[in-house]
Amino acid sequence: MRYDVPLIVKVLAIVGFGILYIPVMIMMIYSFNSGKLVAVWAGFSTKWYRELWTDDILLSALYKSLLIGMSSATISTFFGLLIAIAFVRFSAFRARLTLSLVASAPLVMPEAVTGLSMLLLFIAMETTFGWPSGRGVDTIMIAHATFGMCFAAVVIQTRLRDMDRYLEEAARDLGERQPFVFMSITLPLIFPSIIAAWLLSFTLSFDDLVIASFVSGPGSSTLPIVIFSKIRLGVSPEINAIATLMILTISGMVLAGSMLILKRDSRGKKN
Repeated sequence: MRYDVPLIVKVLAIVGFGILYIPVMIMMIYSFNSGKLVAVWAGFSTKWYRELWTDDILLSALYKSLLIGMSSATISTFFGLLIAIAFVRFSAFRARLTLSLVASAPLVMPEAVTGLSMLLLFIAMETTFGWPSGRGVDTIMIAHATFGMCFAAVVIQTRLRDMDRYLEEAARDLGERQPFVFMSITLPLIFPSIIAAWLLSFTLSFDDLVIASFVSGPGSSTLPIVIFSKIRLGVSPEINAIATLMILTISGMVLAGSMLILKRDSRGKKN
């Protein structure tokens, strides 16, 4: 049975999405502004996009953000997978409550508290062991991986709990043992959730500003830190340009993923 959506719901949806996306569209339009004032239209120009490729500070920050994001996402996904396996496959063990508390605390803990605690940890480690020597890319990577693995564990744990375990039992009945069962049966079934966990961890790391501000040092500023420092001096069309490129890149990835899902669903219906 088909139901018509009430008019008030349609109006609220339009207003809600309008509040969200209209400022984004305005920012993208003003990234092509030829003038330096972002609120005054001075004509169409692409010079700010050209200047992006000559801004060594932004390019260096972008490279650091990508490096930290990919590295921390990989570490987060690996440890998140281990945490998820511990919760789902080993339901009763002595330290389960402690592990649950440790794994879920960063999800609700304020980022300022997390950043300050990580800074104090790195200072204590440097005083005791001599590493890390100062704050840089490695400390940001460790800090991002620490809270990223908690989000990854939640994503993987949900898929692992809903997986049909009879497939693993069938493989064992045929004489297979670990780790073959995990590598050939379990891992392919939960692989989409692993990819989702990696992407979520990468997004959280790439977007982080507060924690990175605590654990970064001179010469290790990420892209959000550089953009925030530039905005404090006044928003420039160059910032609009790099934000537009990021939005277009993410939109293209989401569109490509949606098309692949639609093609897979259409093939499944035909078969």
